[in-house]
Amino acid sequence: MSALADKERRAIKILHMYRGDDPIEVSYSGGKDSDVILTLTKMAGIPYRAIYKNTTIDPPGTIAHVKANGVEILRPKQTFFQLIEQNGFPNRFMRFCCRYLKEYKVLDRSIMGVRKAESTKRAARYSEPTECRFYGSKRDHVEAFYPILDWSDQDVVDFIKERGIKIHALYYREDGTIDPKRRLGCMCCPLA
Repeated sequence: MSALADKERRAIKILHMYRGDDPIEVSYSGGKDSDVILTLTKMAGIPYRAIYKNTTIDPPGTIAHVKANGVEILRPKQTFFQLIEQNGFPNRFMRFCCRYLKEYKVLDRSIMGVRKAESTKRAARYSEPTECRFYGSKRDHVEAFYPILDWSDQDVVDFIKERGIKIHALYYREDGTIDPKRRLGCMCCPLA
């Protein structure tokens, strides 16, 4: 068994930890890791609801990519620009936009494409493939599953190639190869 096949098997085992009849949320951003977790969730055969939280300032082509994958789009109560009018511009220390546009509870359980290889902060913060995440109050918590937590950039690229997954156009270089270091996030994000 190849190393990637072993990681696939472990990811599906993590997803099988969820044994409910109600759907689990696939937190879908339109990015390459979201395409991987959506594919793994389908492979696991568990009930799911793939949800994209529209931030109103996502890169061009994101909505089309989300729709092409059959993902449900949730629209925010306020746009990013309305939030700026009320709060000023976000910065590294005050990211109110995430709280209102991305980080809120929809279902009790969620699958997320978090990977340690994305940053040293993520590598330090995440140690287990599941955790209880809180959004605001103690009652707004979600049981989060991270099936690709230990996947490298190359694992993601290899899985995408092996499975023939069409990812967002912004990940492709001019020669058609995938650049795993590119990030798909909100336009003008202070953390980009």
